[in-house]
Amino acid sequence: MTACTAFLGHRRVAFGPGDEVARTLATLDLSGGGLLVFDDATGEQRDYPFAPQAAAPGPAALATAAPGVGRPRLGVVAREVTLLPRHWAWLAQQPGGASAALRRLVDEARRSHAERDSRRAATERAYRFMSAIAGALPGFEEATRALFAHDGEAFARRIESWPPDVRAHAAWLARDAFAPTDTDSSRGDS
Repeated sequence: MTACTAFLGHRRVAFGPGDEVARTLATLDLSGGGLLVFDDATGEQRDYPFAPQAAAPGPAALATAAPGVGRPRLGVVAREVTLLPRHWAWLAQQPGGASAALRRLVDEARRSHAERDSRRAATERAYRFMSAIAGALPGFEEATRALFAHDGEAFARRIESWPPDVRAHAAWLARDAFAPTDTDSSRGDS
């Protein structure tokens, strides 16, 4: 289970792996309502009590499974891809065929855009959290604009009056949203 953070109103009451958060929450009086639990990786709200997770099959279960016909299981997922004829023609000429070429292209794009993707994920993660818990707080709209503009200083100013736990968690979730990217350094802002 992924790490999460629980708030009772605007006060952080638990954080860490989901099972630890569940143990902490079980000791609290939650009858007054106001409990919000957030997935730290995505900023999305999670239902509590947590749904039990199905256990992954153990090595013994995998060893007893009869081998199937066809390709071995490599974690490959088949999905539909729609391309223009010129794209299919180019893919057909690539070593290893279309699937191998597409995997190489995706891996290359993931490497070359990792920083940008991390920045976007941090922005979305912080926005989800802020929308759920801070939407009625003063400066929410301005903080959101600063977040999407990747202006860390303006963001910090806009959330300054927020309750300490909400402010700290929003800043922590947004920490990678304000990192400079290649496009920022090439703009020539001096």
